[in-house]
Amino acid sequence: MSKIGILGTGSWATALGRVLHDNGHQVLLYGIDQNQIDDINMNHQNSQFFGDVVFEEGIKATNDLKETIKDAQYLLITIPTQFVKDTLKLVKPLLDKKITIINASKGFDLGTNMRMSDTIRSVLSEDEIEPVVSLIGPSHAEEVAIRMLTAVCSVSLNKECAKKVQRLFSNEYFRVYTMSDEIGAEYGVAMKNVIAVAAGVLSGLGYGDNSRAALITRGLSEMVRYGVKKGGKFETYLGLTGVGDLIVTCSSVHSRNFQAGLEIGKTNDAKTFMKNNKKTCEGIRTCRVIYEDQKQYDDIEMPITEAIYQVLYEGKEPKEEIKKLMLRELKPEQ
Repeated sequence: MSKIGILGTGSWATALGRVLHDNGHQVLLYGIDQNQIDDINMNHQNSQFFGDVVFEEGIKATNDLKETIKDAQYLLITIPTQFVKDTLKLVKPLLDKKITIINASKGFDLGTNMRMSDTIRSVLSEDEIEPVVSLIGPSHAEEVAIRMLTAVCSVSLNKECAKKVQRLFSNEYFRVYTMSDEIGAEYGVAMKNVIAVAAGVLSGLGYGDNSRAALITRGLSEMVRYGVKKGGKFETYLGLTGVGDLIVTCSSVHSRNFQAGLEIGKTNDAKTFMKNNKKTCEGIRTCRVIYEDQKQYDDIEMPITEAIYQVLYEGKEPKEEIKKLMLRELKPEQ
């Protein structure tokens, strides 16, 4: 049995905590929302995310970061990407031995736009942590929490560390594959959130299955072009962290990025949503990061990302941007 400290008391923290508890491990969730902490400890629920789903008594939560890290062999990150660096700075002085960091957050650092693995390594040195592992792929916490069949990837530059995390999480309903393309996988699971916002916009505007199929397919093409340019492998985008995560995020009501796009599409305007949104929608910020970064390359086209950027940040109407996409210069598919 291992002890795993989990950064976060949200939906993903609780769902993965159940997976680990089911596998016989000790888990302790760290959070700053006392209502969530009390709900987990006293009611064995996380009702904000899962309604009346009851969790095991062994899944505990605390607001004491030192207690979370004490005697832990692993530290699992499930918090929004914009908080990862600052939280790890709090973790750093509390480490008294090497620990394995498992990243389950998808996106980029708020200040530097670095991938999550690079962000972790920028705070914690190789003397403090084992090689970073990312646990990512097509997975909604709402389904994992009730033990629906799910497959994800354990991604690391170190194959043995990837296998160690694979064994830690794998069971009869949660299957983990290993892979080593850290760059490709992390860009894939980040960028698919942008395409998911676009999918929500289409649905909000009333478009149907044909439109979504076209969007997912052409969105995958953008992911491949950009990801390979950044150093990822083409094959990665045909797997769980590529097309797999893209399909589930563009097709599910559980996706916060899809829901964000849906609200925008229904009003044909992003201004109100951008002003009032309080939920974490990684795709909104990721869109800006990708859009600004891709401008340095003259040989890749990313029309969907550019259209969503125009809607989110330049006040353009979604209907008009979709019309522009459909009227682009005709060309072969590949």
